[in-house]
This record gives sequence, C-alpha cells and structure tokens, in this order.
Amino acid sequence: MTGDRVRTVLRGVGQTLITLGVVVLLFCAYELYFTNLYTDKQQSQLGKSITDTWQAPPPKPGSKLASAIPGQGIAILRIPRIGIVGPPRTKGHAWVVVEGVSHDNLKNGPGHYPGTAIPGAIGNMVISGHRTTYGAPFNRVDELRRGDAIVLETRDTWFTYRVTSEQIVAPSAVEVTYAVPGQRDAVPTKKLLTLTTCNPKYSAKQRLIVHAILESALPKADGDPPALTSGA
Repeated sequence: MTGDRVRTVLRGVGQTLITLGVVVLLFCAYELYFTNLYTDKQQSQLGKSITDTWQAPPPKPGSKLASAIPGQGIAILRIPRIGIVGPPRTKGHAWVVVEGVSHDNLKNGPGHYPGTAIPGAIGNMVISGHRTTYGAPFNRVDELRRGDAIVLETRDTWFTYRVTSEQIVAPSAVEVTYAVPGQRDAVPTKKLLTLTTCNPKYSAKQRLIVHAILESALPKADGDPPALTSGA
C-alpha cells in the first residue's frame, strides 16, 4: 500500500511538472513569436503612416499637428552595424520610432523618451527599445562599437550619429537621460543620442546604454547619407 501511494504521488508530481513545462513553453512561444507578429503589424502601419505624413505639406510651426503625439511615428532608425538598414516593412528593416516609452508604445517599436531632444537638436535624444520581445529592435545593440553609425531619418533630413561609448547601469539610473548625461543641471552644448534597453537579454535587472554624438545632418534631397551607402 505504501509503495502504491508513493507511486501515485510521484506520478501526480510528474504530470504536474509536465503540465507546467508545457505552460512555460507556450508562454515562451507567445513572448518570442506572437509578440513579434504584433509589432511587425504595427510597424507596417506606422511605416505607411509616417510616409504619408511626410509626403503631405508640413504642419505650421506651433500648431497641434506640429507637436509629437504619443504613439505617433516621429523618425526612422537605421543602424548598419547590426543589419537595421532596409526600408520599413522589409527584411532587415529600419524601425519607425514612436513618441513615448509606455508599455503600449514600446510594443509598437522603439520609443522616444518624452521631453528629451528631437533629432538633430542640442541636448540628448533618448530612444528606448525591447531587446527580446515585440520585434526586439535593440536585440543586438551590445555589438555596437565606438564610431559605428546610427542614422535617423526625418521628413527632410538624414541625421547621422556616431557611437562614443556603452555602459551598463541600474534601471533607476535616470541620469543617462539628462540633456548632459550624468549632469542634471548642466547646460547642453552637444547634440547627443542615447539608446537604452534591458540587460542582460531576457532580464530587466540592468540597462544597457549606448551613447552617440551627431556627426552630420544632410538634406534628403541630396541623396542617402554616406553611412548608408558606404557600408560604414
């Protein structure tokens, strides 16, 4: 009798563990596959929307339409070193950067931290993105090295930034978002870009930070920037 009870208990424990394993696998499949499908669909819509917006006459300065709306595409991001180069909605596609870094915003793509600089402006433009789920736009940013190009496309300008450094910080290290990173009250004089994402992969224990500085601002009417045509 005792042996039968032990076998019954062990059988029950085994079945429970198998069930839990299946649940975990299904959850992982959802996190790593279905969230990507969701983001791909959102990026496709954002790519069409931002293209249509740029082809229309620009809004008057100071109007509501001239202000960034949360969830709206504000720029297109390309990083040649890690294969983010093609047009939106293609393989190896660029990413439409949306305004805002809420959970819902980042499900749609990389997000611009509200209140930080806009492309090409003096100060520090901060862009956050997922590293493993929802398309994982920043999955490979740890591969970036000093001098690598980060290109932002806006309505009429190509802004090329060059990586200056990387660091790993705690999630509470908001100083990386300051206009002068690490100096809360300093007056900015440089045009900076900061990418932020979780570190290590599949964990939110830390933040991986990539710092860059503006190298050039070229009119789109003059053609693609060298960073995208020379393989730099």
